[in-house]
Amino acid sequence: MFQLLISRSHSLKSDLLSGLTVALALVPEAVAFAFVAGVDPLVGLYAAFMVGLITAAIGGRPGMISGATGALAVVMVSLVAQHGVEYLFATVVLMGVLQVMAGVFRLGKFIRLVPHPVMLGFVNGLAIVIFMAQLQQFQFLDPLTNELTWLQGNQMALMLGMVALTMGIIHFLPKLTKAVPSSLVAIATIVAISVGLDVDLRTVQDVLVDMTGNPLATIAGGLPQFHMPSVPFNFETLRIIFPYAIILAAIGLIESLLTLTLIDEITETRGRGNKECVGQGVANVATGFFGGMGGCAMIGQSMININSGGRGRASGISAALFLLAFILVGSSLIEMIPVAALVGVMFMVVLGTFEWASFRLLGRIPTSDTLVGITVAVVTVLTDLAIAVVVGVIMSTLVFAWKNAKHMHFEIEEIDGVKVYKPIGPIFFASIHNFREHFDPANDPDEVIIDFVRSRVSDHSGIEAIDALAERYTKLGKNLHLRHLSPECIKLLHNARKLIEVNVMEDPKYKVADDALDS
Repeated sequence: MFQLLISRSHSLKSDLLSGLTVALALVPEAVAFAFVAGVDPLVGLYAAFMVGLITAAIGGRPGMISGATGALAVVMVSLVAQHGVEYLFATVVLMGVLQVMAGVFRLGKFIRLVPHPVMLGFVNGLAIVIFMAQLQQFQFLDPLTNELTWLQGNQMALMLGMVALTMGIIHFLPKLTKAVPSSLVAIATIVAISVGLDVDLRTVQDVLVDMTGNPLATIAGGLPQFHMPSVPFNFETLRIIFPYAIILAAIGLIESLLTLTLIDEITETRGRGNKECVGQGVANVATGFFGGMGGCAMIGQSMININSGGRGRASGISAALFLLAFILVGSSLIEMIPVAALVGVMFMVVLGTFEWASFRLLGRIPTSDTLVGITVAVVTVLTDLAIAVVVGVIMSTLVFAWKNAKHMHFEIEEIDGVKVYKPIGPIFFASIHNFREHFDPANDPDEVIIDFVRSRVSDHSGIEAIDALAERYTKLGKNLHLRHLSPECIKLLHNARKLIEVNVMEDPKYKVADDALDS
């Protein structure tokens, strides 16, 4: 998986150089997402700095990069349009509080419920989204029509050539040396060509002008200042911001925890989901009070970081500090970077993120899993990540329930006038109909045993089915004995409780993973 990734040992040098590379790629992304949300570019840049710095320092996944993201921006735009940016800041603060609560109550463990086909759809869908987001860099603002128009002729050829050169450097340089991140060398090379040979390439400054229509557009600014959101502190404000805060908190946590899982797999290390929830929440509370639009993990920048050798917390911290330096003193240098270099870097991220092996799995895995993966990818592209993951989990759950419902069967025998039913398979909402059909209370002998040694009651529907079955036998004056039920089922059964024969040595005890694993 992710064959383009470079294996590196962790070092401070690698973290710092990787952080610089990430910071260069963060600038146009943060600016673009700010405009998607309908706010000033500095609102996006401040969010990228503060969220990136705080999550890198106290979050649960060293090496993961966080900042302003498109998944959150598309939700924010309607809030900003209807109520203004101050309500956005208040929403981001509440969003952070909800995320901290999610971490405190250890909700990060539920990311385990996301099946692998959903993960495949997630990475493939996000790779497509990242690719499509770069296509706007091949467009410019036509002054006559005031609309974005595709580059033409030599401009398009030059743009494509520089993108290809960037990708070539990133791919082949590691075969010669790994002393510096290939992405950083590629960006420096394209800048040198643009400045040294006076090649007319579109720069970050040109992108800013296209986005704002203002020739004086810049990313220059000062330090973020503490700012209490200027909104009425009353129930009406809460009624407005609370629904947005819930949605943003959910999207942020889902995207971050899935990205965390992805980086765990790549680096063969383990992040701490609940700690990441708390770290992200604290970061969003802070950025809401300092004029930022909030954020979460960024899979594209995280992949750049990992691919460039960033493994420790220093990589994320340095990326945030470099970004702040760009805002304070280096804006003019950053604005002269050709966007072709940044597009080339992101295209390599797309190639490294997309799970190409998924094509080889077609026909080799169940059709249902293939359908789930494709659906999640499509929904990710058309809507947003949170909806896509929920849809994928629901589809996988229904498929799982249907398949397991078909696995319910029985062994039935009669010994010395006692009929013994031995259900095999899980008893839950999808299988209880099949479970009930195997019993014949009217024609069964007076002594009946149901032995659950090879079965497990999984939910309340299964318990109710047993409860109802016990009542049917009792009304007919027959003795029903239930054996090898788990202690959990024994406690919940009502009518059947007095009929249970408990075998302490053989009754199963079901364990769950300790929350401490995700703390």
